[in-house]
Amino acid sequence: MKKIPSFLKLDLQKLILILNIICVSCLFIASICIVNYVIKKQLIENSLLTNQKYASKVAISADQYLKNMLQELNYSANIIGKNVSNQKIIQSELHRLKYQSNNFNTVSVIDKNALIKHFEPHHLKFNTNISHRTVGIEQSLKLKKTYISPPYLAISNNLIVLMTQPIFDQHKNYFGMITGSIHLQRKNLINQLLSGSYDYKKSYMYVVDQDNRIIFHPDPTRIGQKIIGNTGLSYMKEHKNGSTHLVNSQGVDNLAGFSHIPSVNWLVVSQQPTEELLEQVNSILLKAAIGIFIFYLLIFLIIWKITHYISSPLHSLAQMAGILNQPETDDKIREINPWYFEVLRFRTALLFSSKKFKDKISELNQHINTDPLTGLFNRRGMDLFISELKKMNSEFALLMIDVDHFKQVNDTYGHNQGDAVLISLAQQIKQNFRENDVCCRLGGEEFVVLVHGAEAHSVYKAAERLRKRMENLHSDNMPNVTISIGIAFYPEDHKDIQEIFKIADNRLYQAKNQGRNQVC
Repeated sequence: MKKIPSFLKLDLQKLILILNIICVSCLFIASICIVNYVIKKQLIENSLLTNQKYASKVAISADQYLKNMLQELNYSANIIGKNVSNQKIIQSELHRLKYQSNNFNTVSVIDKNALIKHFEPHHLKFNTNISHRTVGIEQSLKLKKTYISPPYLAISNNLIVLMTQPIFDQHKNYFGMITGSIHLQRKNLINQLLSGSYDYKKSYMYVVDQDNRIIFHPDPTRIGQKIIGNTGLSYMKEHKNGSTHLVNSQGVDNLAGFSHIPSVNWLVVSQQPTEELLEQVNSILLKAAIGIFIFYLLIFLIIWKITHYISSPLHSLAQMAGILNQPETDDKIREINPWYFEVLRFRTALLFSSKKFKDKISELNQHINTDPLTGLFNRRGMDLFISELKKMNSEFALLMIDVDHFKQVNDTYGHNQGDAVLISLAQQIKQNFRENDVCCRLGGEEFVVLVHGAEAHSVYKAAERLRKRMENLHSDNMPNVTISIGIAFYPEDHKDIQEIFKIADNRLYQAKNQGRNQVC
């Protein structure tokens, strides 16, 4: 018979405890994974939204400042246009424009021949006798209208952005322009506007012009450089505002929010390194894990106590089921508290089974007789066991065994040798089957074995093992014989016991007709 696997020896308490541990562990792992995902997702979303809002706020403020600066230039251009021949008024207006708001690093009046006529502050040295054909001045003279230049290298060797307004005299003739310059590499309006930007987890802000050139950056050495290799730049150029996940030109993964300054179409970018942001996930996750672990540990202890309380009476009754033959078992069963329905039914059934078992033992001791020759149960004993198995609705296999050519053995060697063969076969049957299997001799050379609670393939292996043992059994005092075996299963083959015997008998004769020494 097959050995019972070790995991089937686990009792209910251990199984529930193991299941409890597995469930709580899975819940804990799943909770940590979900919390980790949610925290990271939330931090990223918050960072993108914060950067976007901040970039938009700065872009709106910068746009308003630039409009105000252009308006200041326009106001001064109108005053100068009415007084193009009054040098004192022009110089006074430039002085006021430079120092009233201090929005510009330099201001100047340039005529239509690109000659600098007036400028502030005075300490700057400009040659007023030659044309200054810089990129900003040249383009402004060409357009003859409001103009903001891209960054370029000025006469003073500074990287500047030039803002200009045209000057028309009282006769609407084009006189030239008034200019205000922003020196990108010095203290200026843009870096003053952005100097209040927050610095959380190495977040920073920069501004890019229409040609992808950096106008403002926390690192002064980056001002004037063109952005190359930024994976999000194209997306940011195509959209007015928003947020994106990008890798910057230095290969660093960032979470960026952006917005355009409408008046000049400059791009304001507020970004934060993703790695710096997610560093705080570990500390948050650790705190969450400790809290979740304590909670699940408490739940585990509560469930374990409850399951122990539930399984304890069932465990005790299961132990009693194995010692029903002991006289004190009934008293121990009655001591178990049946506090819920299943335990009550189990206890009642166990007490009833104990009584029936003891009654049957007494009955079997009185009525079951053994075969005097072989020591196996006779037909009467077999009938009692079958009746009991049937009442208990137990599944069992019926093996019908017959000695091949037994008549020839008796005729050739005599009845004494024939009896020796039967005794030897009975011994082999006893050794081959389990102690609780019922081994019987019906009469003559015909034997029956009742095997209950075993699977079909196990029964077949046991029958085949017995057949081979008889086939290979050699003795000087006894002739060699073989056996044929027919097997039927109750209630699988039939629910009527008589029909089971007929099926087993038919399969026995089938084995004989196919050449004997077989199991069918």
